[in-house]
Parts: sequence; C-alpha cells; structure tokens
Amino acid sequence: MRWDSVKDVNCSVARTLSVVGERWTMLILREAFLGRHRFDEFQQGTGIARNILSSRLRDLVRDGIFDRARSEGDSGRVEYRLTRRGLELYPVLIAMMRWGDTWLSDEAGPPMTLIHRACGAKTAPDLVCSHCGDHLTAREVVAIPRRPAPAHPRRTDRSDRKRAAR
Repeated sequence: MRWDSVKDVNCSVARTLSVVGERWTMLILREAFLGRHRFDEFQQGTGIARNILSSRLRDLVRDGIFDRARSEGDSGRVEYRLTRRGLELYPVLIAMMRWGDTWLSDEAGPPMTLIHRACGAKTAPDLVCSHCGDHLTAREVVAIPRRPAPAHPRRTDRSDRKRAAR
C-alpha cells in the first residue's frame, strides 16, 4: 500500500496517521500545546527547517487542526490556533509523552511535569473506562470491528484486466 492512500483505509488509526503521522507534526503540536502560536516560535521550539515547517503548517490548516489568523494588536502577525479538532489530539500527545517518560527518560527523570490547573497537583493522566472509571490496559480491552473489511482494495490481476479490455 502506498502511504498517500492510507487515509482511505477503513481504519481510524490509519486515517489519523494520514493527518498526524509525518515526523514533525507531533512536535509542532507539542509547541502549540505549550502556548506557542507563531511560525518563528514553532521554528525555534522544534529546530525544523523553515520550508518544512511552512509545508506542515499549511497541511495542518488544510486538515482542520489549526486555524490561521491575524494576531490581536498592532503587529497583525499570522498566528496558528488549535481548532477543536486539534485540541482533541492532546490525549495522543500526552500518551506519547507518558510512554517516553517511562521508557526513554535519562537518570534525571522526565523532562516535563504536568500540573492540573484546577487543583495545583502534579498529575499523570491515565486511560480509564468511560463507563466504570477503571484503569485500562491493552489486555483489558477488546476491539470489535464494525464490519469485516479488506485491509486494502483488491488489485486486479493481469487476466482480469485482459478480460475487461476485450
């Protein structure tokens, strides 16, 4: 399967990757969740080349992750604001951060601490059941497909194409 066709696969993971699967995207989103809004702030926070950043921001606007708008005030500079669709990627970013904190931190520990604004306490967000509130792990969840679907469209073989051409 070609990467550009992954958005057409009957799989939510594949479709999501078609939007956020490029290697710089999650770092751009990290910067946005840290309160960055401007091109130069994204560039400084990620170290990404300007042409690549420009392309990724254009794609993220096209995909509805960011809105592009003029900033308030005299400068009128372009800012990128997370949309509702973009804000809902926060749990994905936090899950990646949590995995990295667990498996990739150095001896000094995780590079960032999360504080819950409402109570002021350090927090480690967790995946819980929306029904009973229990913690979830991969072994405690069963994924049931909506309906059986082929992983990719059936390719016609040569004999099928020859018969169709007659």
